[in-house]
Amino acid sequence: MSSSWGMMNKVKEDLGLYLHFPFCEKKCDYCDFLSFSSDLSTKEAYAAALIREIVAYQKTAESCLVGSIFLGGGTPSVMPARLLKEIFSALAASFEIAGDAEITMEMNPGTVSEDNLSFAADSINRVSLGVQSFHDEELKMLGRIHTRKQAVDSVSLLKKAGIKNLNIDLMSGIPGQTVRSWRDNLDQAIALDVPHISAYSLIVEEGTPFFDRYQNGDHLPDEDAERQMYYDTRKYLAGAGCLRYEISNYAKEGYECRHNLRYWRRGPYIGLGLGASSLFDHKRWKNTESLKQYLRDSADPQKIARDLTPLDTRDEMEEFMFLGLRTMRGVSEETFKAAFHRSMGDVYGAVLTRQIEEGFMKKIGDRYALTDRGIDVSNRILSEFLLD
Repeated sequence: MSSSWGMMNKVKEDLGLYLHFPFCEKKCDYCDFLSFSSDLSTKEAYAAALIREIVAYQKTAESCLVGSIFLGGGTPSVMPARLLKEIFSALAASFEIAGDAEITMEMNPGTVSEDNLSFAADSINRVSLGVQSFHDEELKMLGRIHTRKQAVDSVSLLKKAGIKNLNIDLMSGIPGQTVRSWRDNLDQAIALDVPHISAYSLIVEEGTPFFDRYQNGDHLPDEDAERQMYYDTRKYLAGAGCLRYEISNYAKEGYECRHNLRYWRRGPYIGLGLGASSLFDHKRWKNTESLKQYLRDSADPQKIARDLTPLDTRDEMEEFMFLGLRTMRGVSEETFKAAFHRSMGDVYGAVLTRQIEEGFMKKIGDRYALTDRGIDVSNRILSEFLLD
């Protein structure tokens, strides 16, 4: 790649970086993410391997300006701050990072410490806190390591450390949960005055301890209760000034997660670390899930890449629609035409007309978006945009 990409008269491509940290203090009973507990020596080896992968992308990075960084997992906050600082030094040396870049770190309340608070205050401007519930019995049911008090205290500590851009994750549909207890969770989240809340429904995934216990739906809230929780979420959060901007995400104005919006708008991103996924240069791929191989071969991204899929125009049009329609702003005809040199009507006219007539979609200006009714059955509606 020519070094002329680095010249000031060249417009650099906006890029996101995702860094995966697979380590947890304890894997939650419902979790099917790539995560596990480990010792310090493994974390040190992993940090060194991650730095080697970062450096390997240095040439690619010449054409890019990093607008968002997201540290996910696992639980990034179980990493010693000294290792995170080494990783960030490598990022700064290898990538040009925008001065206003959004830099998010996932934390769990049981892992917020003076060590990682100090790192966050220096290097992070957004934290996503995995609270899930403010009821200790629900937290125990989920296999979480923290308590309600630790969650509340963690928010206070993060604010005192200067982190004002805070997200709280909440989970509905927990065994034994009621509409009333869910409303109480929402009330307690609102009382903490955070600008962003992600509210998800529990999915009982095969291969988890939860699946073995609840695959028949025993003790899970019934369909009517789950539907009421869903409706209450939007109502309660809107009343607190957090408006839904994506199916499961709510924010005060100006606090929408820029990194996640990148995913839904198909902006380019590179995933670094074990099992991390990427979308770049019209290709999707993910890294190996073998820790042994990652530690050995991370300096060569081609060796650790898996499921490399070149995307043709059809693939990208499909993704443009079913990812973009997850957001409340929906998709733009003008943007579609600029990207694919075809009108949205030529490709999807019949589907769009039918969904509008049936009340599942609406059109405002040049944008198509799901209605409230369409969001209720979004999986079915979004599948309509897969091309035969």
